[in-house]
Amino acid sequence: MRRAGGPVAGRAEDAEDKGTARDGPGRQDTGGIVADVRTIDGTHGDGYEEARDFARLRAREFGYLDAGGHTYLDHTGAGLPPRSLVSGSAARITGALFGNPHSESPASRASGLLLSEARQAVLRHFRADPGEYAVIFTPNATGALRLVGEAYPFDRRSRLVMALDNHNSVNGLREYARARGAATAYVPVAGPALRLDEQRLEAALTTAGRGLLPGRARRRGLLAYPAQSNFTGVQHSLEWIARARERGYDVLLDAAAFVPTNTLDLSRFHPDFTVVSWYKVFGHPTGVGSLIARKEALARLRRPWFSGGTIYAVSAQAQWHVLASDEAAFEDGTVNFLSIPDVTAGLDWIDRIGVHRVHTHVAALTDRLLAGLGGLRHSDRSPLVRVYGPGAGEPDRGGTVALNVLGADGRVVDERIVTRDSAARGISLRTGCFCNPGAGEAAFALPLPRLRAAARTRPRSLEDYLELLHLPSAGAVRVSLGLSSRPEDVDTFLRFVEETYRDRTPGTTGLTARVGC
Repeated sequence: MRRAGGPVAGRAEDAEDKGTARDGPGRQDTGGIVADVRTIDGTHGDGYEEARDFARLRAREFGYLDAGGHTYLDHTGAGLPPRSLVSGSAARITGALFGNPHSESPASRASGLLLSEARQAVLRHFRADPGEYAVIFTPNATGALRLVGEAYPFDRRSRLVMALDNHNSVNGLREYARARGAATAYVPVAGPALRLDEQRLEAALTTAGRGLLPGRARRRGLLAYPAQSNFTGVQHSLEWIARARERGYDVLLDAAAFVPTNTLDLSRFHPDFTVVSWYKVFGHPTGVGSLIARKEALARLRRPWFSGGTIYAVSAQAQWHVLASDEAAFEDGTVNFLSIPDVTAGLDWIDRIGVHRVHTHVAALTDRLLAGLGGLRHSDRSPLVRVYGPGAGEPDRGGTVALNVLGADGRVVDERIVTRDSAARGISLRTGCFCNPGAGEAAFALPLPRLRAAARTRPRSLEDYLELLHLPSAGAVRVSLGLSSRPEDVDTFLRFVEETYRDRTPGTTGLTARVGC
């Protein structure tokens, strides 16, 4: 992982020193959290003290995990809701009156005020200049991606350049590009760490689109890639944002897996579009994401429709409309006005803890996990697991670890077996392809001719597709760590793998068919 003081770790000021108690109707008080993440004298301690602080935080905010005997290892899938945010949300909603913000009533104005505060909180969190960036609230990161895809001015002279290591919600942009005649180019990953092949990326960004001479002054297209892989946890360089923009590309950054444990500084890096899902950062609320867009880039988008809340004026008979000139043009219908203020409270909460401290905490747990996995062996000294992506001690990796368990015969243990066995031990993790087929294809070294041949046969199910690809599994096992994780969670998983699979070759009888990726 990027360490504190690295290219994206930490702010100039210490965010946790900011107060977050709020007065007045509808405001949440998250004061008191700081007591859980500071040493007694109010200063940050050494590694031991740091671990003790996070242990206290877990007991206070996430005690339901231990009370229920849960080991939660799916933070890339979803963060966990802190008790104080949930109770604060309920107190806010039941302590004042809020109405549809598309009005001027007292209830509507109260909602509008909190929505404005939430936009400002998002900009502050990312150190984004309000003069440069706008915040659009969406149902999730996928909803933000759809807004860009449907409105981006693709044409036959432009290109969509994407990392092979992308979530399917980013992969789906290619359908918008294809429908408008734009070319699509995938940039492969390379090496054991499965990092972006930078030479191929440079070549993809240098290649001119159809009808476009190199160096001609026009937008070449869109580069879309993740700051952190949701499959392997590898962190792809943010320096490519400036390099792509210098070559005439807009840049869409998928930050959903990155921002829960890393600082994204938009005063230093300037992607045109950044997408996030807030439940991945602080667990509550679900159903709220954001598109943080440069206003200049936002003005180039052309929405294919309009809806309630997105227009200044409209006529049914004259069939004429004028879209709003700000973020309202992209927020279809009524936004989730009861939940969006929870984003403000969540950002206050995470900033008081300190994102850089969360980063350090998760980095230490990830190193512990990777070191432990490397030591798991069968009696004949053959490895018990195969890890995909950066190994222990490697830089630029997050708290997401993809692996396969290997039986005593050296073959991959079917991921459905691991799902069944881990659930029986009260362990929540993720198995499959994690909606990232490109990273999976690279991890399993699937050649393009075989993939094309399998696609030509039009398999009727995922099971048929796997058989055509000669794959022993539908993907991998993903263990992902977060703010509420503790060393005991890592040790529980390592002990589970060793006790369940060492010197064994599990059978596959009784497993249900896979229904999708």
